[in-house]
Amino acid sequence: MRALITGGAGFVGSHLADALLAAGHHVHILDDLSTGSVANIAHLKSHPQFGYTIDSVSNEPLLAELTDGADVVYHLAAAVGVKKIVEEPVATIETNVHGTEVVLRQANKKKRLVVVASTSEVYGKSTDFPFREDADLVMGPTHKHRWAYACSKAMDEFLALAYFKERRLPVVIVRLFNTVGPRQTGEYGMVIPTFVRQALLGHPITVHGDGQQLRSFTYVGDVVGALIALAQEPRAIGQVFNVGHGDEISMLALAGKVKALTGSASEIVRIPYDEAYESGFEDMARRVPDISRIKAMIGYEPRVGLDQVLAEVIAAMRG
Repeated sequence: MRALITGGAGFVGSHLADALLAAGHHVHILDDLSTGSVANIAHLKSHPQFGYTIDSVSNEPLLAELTDGADVVYHLAAAVGVKKIVEEPVATIETNVHGTEVVLRQANKKKRLVVVASTSEVYGKSTDFPFREDADLVMGPTHKHRWAYACSKAMDEFLALAYFKERRLPVVIVRLFNTVGPRQTGEYGMVIPTFVRQALLGHPITVHGDGQQLRSFTYVGDVVGALIALAQEPRAIGQVFNVGHGDEISMLALAGKVKALTGSASEIVRIPYDEAYESGFEDMARRVPDISRIKAMIGYEPRVGLDQVLAEVIAAMRG
């Protein structure tokens, strides 16, 4: 199989490239390095079945050529991280919506399978737990930029499913729930690398809000396994799948766990959302997936728990 990964120099994309190459597939990465890093793929450069191009998915002639040479397109390129989304709302919307539009248009010419990476953020402020793929999405008001990301990714899903319905383009949509592991950066607001970095440096571990918000975290290896398996399952085409872990933890408890595992003397400090992001920032109290659909489709079962994830992240960040 020949795979094209947009955003492939990013956290998830680089791990996906590792796994595909290990399975004997050919991989080409397209990344503009806006949030990805060449360091994430440096170890792959000498691999005979690996190639990469530093450019944007908006470069349509280039994307057309790369898509032509692929059997499957994993579309992971997107604006990521709450901090970046709040600070750069225009780039967020343009990158997510226009980038996906270009990918789908070019894939449609040769009917290449597209696996579109979406996000648990699309569930918005819903309180119908656990989140199911066929549940209603509850968005916040348009004047709060925090919801621009959720809406742009929901639009990606609508567009992908429209291409499937109207033009018979094979698409699979995955909603990722807090994917974590080595190589993830805290630069854009990702919580685990941020907590670990703060703990290792002896800085205050900063928890936003009251710290009671609940999240579930999924090991990147489990996510990558699901992405590969779904691309090889014809019954998955035209469907949306949650990819996550059912276990939940509060942010205060997570901070405490990181502090204990690093042996840090850092103080755990709570910071109001208004101070961390912007005035009127809204967050979800809970975000947990129903993973019964993906279990039924490919036998998905998350294998790696939070303690092991944290151990790997801590070891990687200690160098």
